[in-house]
Amino acid sequence: MAAQYDLVVFGATSFVGQILSHYLAQQFGLNGELTWAIAGRSERKLQALRGSLLQELGDDAKHLPIIVADASDETALQQLCNNTRVVVSTVGPYALYGETLVKTCAATGTDYCDLTGEPQWIRAMIDRYQDQAVASGARIVHCCGFDSIPSDMGVYHLQQQAQQQFGQSAKRVKMRVKAAKGGMSGGTVASIVNLTKEAVADPGLRKQLANPFALCPAGHGFSARQPNQKGAQFDRDFNAWSTPFIMAAINTRIVHRSNALRENAYGADFVYDEAMLTGRGGKGRIMAGAIVAGLAAFMAGAAIKPSRWLLEKTVLPKPGEGPSPEDQLNGFFDIRFQGTDANGNTITTKVTGDRDPGYGSTGKMLGQAAAALALDYHKDKEKVGKDGGFWTPASIFDERFIERLTEHAGLTFEVLD
Repeated sequence: MAAQYDLVVFGATSFVGQILSHYLAQQFGLNGELTWAIAGRSERKLQALRGSLLQELGDDAKHLPIIVADASDETALQQLCNNTRVVVSTVGPYALYGETLVKTCAATGTDYCDLTGEPQWIRAMIDRYQDQAVASGARIVHCCGFDSIPSDMGVYHLQQQAQQQFGQSAKRVKMRVKAAKGGMSGGTVASIVNLTKEAVADPGLRKQLANPFALCPAGHGFSARQPNQKGAQFDRDFNAWSTPFIMAAINTRIVHRSNALRENAYGADFVYDEAMLTGRGGKGRIMAGAIVAGLAAFMAGAAIKPSRWLLEKTVLPKPGEGPSPEDQLNGFFDIRFQGTDANGNTITTKVTGDRDPGYGSTGKMLGQAAAALALDYHKDKEKVGKDGGFWTPASIFDERFIERLTEHAGLTFEVLD
């Protein structure tokens, strides 16, 4: 039976799901280039969301299809998958609620993307369902939000430019967050806390998380020592103080997997790291030290049960909470990349976003990733492009996706002098 929809938003009433739904309504309307539906476990909340889309869809909002399905109901999810070509999921923490949908997509051949930043869960999903996804033709693409599209597609863009300018890839790439403004939602906090809880209880997981190539396919052959910044440092290449970047733990793993899946396009000895710039001079140094201390305190608090309970109850935002629409609109990010090839040639690029990174911008990036799967990787309703399996953004998408991000998602990709 032919799929009824190009795309279904699963978890549409979540914090990011609502942002994504409004963005899809603005970009695609209802029954135009992209046919789509919203799905989740609460029909009442889905109806409320549909009502809130009146500004974008007008009277057509009442015709937006609603699908009721729980994240643990495999029968309902199978029916959902049979009715769509692509599912985009915002239901996290994915380690707690995401597996059944990935399993169902892999079984039914349904393309899938999400915004997880949970490396332990991604590794488990690859190990359990890669063969089935290959057999069914399902393209599974994790990390289609702030983690890890700016990093992954940013490195892809830099390497494309390096090939054009120098005739070879950069073997060493640094990513530095120059500036960013945005809030944190309860869903992100819940994912970080859950990962910390799992790592405390499992020494094997702690070892896996420390491996920069943990998400690479077997036999990748990578062995180059990777930097792992743990404290405040002065970065001479950027002439500024720097501090660890909390998203580096997932972004670096995704970038290395992209290199492996693209047949070592960046080289077998490719070196990559990420950090956050805090400025020059004494002020930059003090800021870097304060951020390091704050991160250490948060991770220590999340690792111990009594303090974790206290943080969750009194300090941290709860699931469903997040930055206001005004904060999302006023947010932004500015990320810099410096690449150096084997001959010492250097190239510097930047990636920027015009909304708060984790939500306003993530909703648009995730929407374009889902649209790319539905429109660019299907022709006459049949799959085209990459075969089934677990992909990263930079290993399945190409320049067409960068065009989508720059034209419709508020991102820029630039080469700097």
